[in-house]
Amino acid sequence: MTIEDYDEVYAMWQITSKRALSSSDSRENIKRYLERNKGMSMVAVCDGKIVGTVLAGHDGRTGFIHHTAVHPDYRRKHIGKALVQNAVQRISESGINKTQIYCYKDNSTGQSFWKSMGFNRTDNVLFEAKKE
Repeated sequence: MTIEDYDEVYAMWQITSKRALSSSDSRENIKRYLERNKGMSMVAVCDGKIVGTVLAGHDGRTGFIHHTAVHPDYRRKHIGKALVQNAVQRISESGINKTQIYCYKDNSTGQSFWKSMGFNRTDNVLFEAKKE
């Protein structure tokens, strides 16, 4: 993923991840994230169109995956699985052995996906600070 993909990626996120979007997903913030985590975030392209994304990086000790999304017309083709596997591999190659994801509690489809990918649900993170 590059910042040049931003408009198309953000438009897809409006369809797939709208409730998870915030000011953190502005062009400027995504550009900074991509520069800090070079080569970890990816897009899937079919017929010249971005149909999947994974925003991935780390803070030096823990990997993070945000906005794993596949356009509804392209689901059930293992695109999300491939994006996540590649992101986890790239995080691991950076020397990071733990990766966390964010999934809403009422997102049963997302929870099923993450469980199928080998991620375990945890209830030990209770608080989040937001400045918006």
